[in-house]
Amino acid sequence: VSSSHLQLAAFALGTVGWILCTVSMGIVEWRVWHVYNTTIISSGIAWVGIWKVCFISDVLISPGYKEQFCHKFSGYDSSIPQEIYAAQGLLLIAMFMGLLGLAATVFALRNVYMGIAHKVLITRFFLVGGFFYIFAGMCVLVPVSWNFYSVLHNQSIAFPPSYYMPSSPVAQEAGAAIPIGIIAVILLLLSGSFSLSYRFPVITKTITK
Repeated sequence: VSSSHLQLAAFALGTVGWILCTVSMGIVEWRVWHVYNTTIISSGIAWVGIWKVCFISDVLISPGYKEQFCHKFSGYDSSIPQEIYAAQGLLLIAMFMGLLGLAATVFALRNVYMGIAHKVLITRFFLVGGFFYIFAGMCVLVPVSWNFYSVLHNQSIAFPPSYYMPSSPVAQEAGAAIPIGIIAVILLLLSGSFSLSYRFPVITKTITK
């Protein structure tokens, strides 16, 4: 048990990282657009996520009342940039890989704390869990970096007319999903490193005469 403290920390960090990965995938604030035309986008701010784009409007839904209007991306929107579709697929893979990493770590920790001294089984499951964590972290890192690059260069998106969105913002900034994703990457990579560092303790037998 004393040899697996880092692996227990890997499970805790991996759990938090997996939760943050799921949170970043679900929220819409990936890229915050500041737009010049406030006729439809009343607040002058729109949120571009990986599943949909949203903004506040007092025209499109209920005249006189400001409500959030969202348009979901579909697979037929060829104008949507590749970094958004890549984020959809990679974050789903990361969520699945992270879950497998957690399962492998739980199984290995179970054997350790139950006193099952099966060196090959425990070591292999910690290694497998570590690889899953690192792979999940890399899957999160790619879309986070790609979208952050797009924000820094103020890249435009040719939205269809039905989206009521301009093709270019006046300025844009990184939304909450990007720092959450960065933290998830750090935690998942740390978890993977801790899991891969496991070494089964050498058991010495003493012979008494």
